[in-house]
Amino acid sequence: MLVNNGTAERLQQRFTFRSIQEIARGWRGLTDIAQSAFSNRIDPQLPFEDEKKVVEQMGECVTSQGGDISAKARAASLATIYLDLNSEGRQKFLNLLAEHFDTNADDLQIAMQTLQTATDQQSRTGAELELRAALVPPRMQLLKTFNTLPDGFRFLINLRADLLPIRGNSAALHKLNIDLKQLLANLFDVNLLDLREITWDSSASLLEKLMAYEAVHEIASWSDMKQRLNTDRRCFAFFHNKVKDEPLTFVEVALVPAIPAGIQSLLDKNRQPLKAEEATTAIFYSISNAQKGLAGIKFGNFLIKQVVETLSKELKGLKVFATLSPVPGFRKWLDQAEAPILKPFFPPQLRDHLRELSGHDPVRQISTILDADWIASEELKQQLKTPLLSLCVHYLLTIKKRGKAHDPVAHFHLSNGSRLDRINWLGDLSANGLKQSAGLMVNYRYKLEHIDANHEAYIGDGEIVCGKEVRKIRKKFKG
Repeated sequence: MLVNNGTAERLQQRFTFRSIQEIARGWRGLTDIAQSAFSNRIDPQLPFEDEKKVVEQMGECVTSQGGDISAKARAASLATIYLDLNSEGRQKFLNLLAEHFDTNADDLQIAMQTLQTATDQQSRTGAELELRAALVPPRMQLLKTFNTLPDGFRFLINLRADLLPIRGNSAALHKLNIDLKQLLANLFDVNLLDLREITWDSSASLLEKLMAYEAVHEIASWSDMKQRLNTDRRCFAFFHNKVKDEPLTFVEVALVPAIPAGIQSLLDKNRQPLKAEEATTAIFYSISNAQKGLAGIKFGNFLIKQVVETLSKELKGLKVFATLSPVPGFRKWLDQAEAPILKPFFPPQLRDHLRELSGHDPVRQISTILDADWIASEELKQQLKTPLLSLCVHYLLTIKKRGKAHDPVAHFHLSNGSRLDRINWLGDLSANGLKQSAGLMVNYRYKLEHIDANHEAYIGDGEIVCGKEVRKIRKKFKG
């Protein structure tokens, strides 16, 4: 069974469809209760004439008339309507929820004025409570009721997965996304997450999900999967007690004798497996978020730390824990970098030589050079090595977003307490590796005794702790 991109996408669609069927089955009893209330058939495209019906049903759910059973029945019926809509209908549904059940501007204005004119502590306290209530959009009541349904948690995750790609420039949809994200994040207490090891003996369904959800290095076949779960490999995933059969995020680990400089050796199907007890180094080479609806919700940091602790107890010979990571934002930043930024990295003689070799000026046309088959020229590779390594260090250490690393993978590992240990030249020669990272890969190293201090330094002051090789490159560039 080959798992190319199309097959992986079909697997994801199948799992989503299966999830929808399971959710709907769990609501049958509740929807029967509300059948008389919601008996009107809604067209899957949700045409204009049906929008009013849906808004009315949303309003009834938001006002929470009746007891808990009635509220759940109304929410289940509304959610069933959503599941029966096509992609166009779902987008309209989400827009209606975002626009008709947001915070009320007039109520907010009144609450703020009341607070500003409060003259004593008692009235001020009352005004603050009124302002807090006015800041909560009415739709939160509906979203919370969805969560109380059987498999409602899974429904909310899928709802946000549908929302994320359609937000565009819509302020209303962005606010709805924030509401969903906050609600889901509040449900992710670390004590509710269950760390499990996935092995070749795990269920076929779970292994298929790993194939479908792997986002870093594609799993090409069942034999490839078996190799990734061999004696010198480990795979760990987080599960939530409300969706016990669905991995939330997972990490693949290679047990090796030393920190590798490239991914090819780790993915080599013909390698001779190392005995686990002989390994001195654990390499986290693939970390994937399995649920699109949980994007941006931070629980991966718990995963890394728990896996380090678990492996440390299991294999006493492990002394080094590090990643082999891509730099997904590097080429995009490099392609957009202006000449004054690039010029210091290409001294005049090197710039002239690269222009002769490639036919292009590296300062003004670096993207053109890297989009060509530069990897086939030994001399081009040799001449580009120093400037690209230096530019990558500059990108990781200097280019910031709200005071933190701009690169998402760097930010993830640095915020988890790792140090930026080493930049690896030509670490990933795959088409994707060249496209997003110019073939570079990074080792972020985790030392249990330094994780907390590194985390505090980065989160507090944006300080990035570096290994000696990275410091050497930075010092050379600074002169």
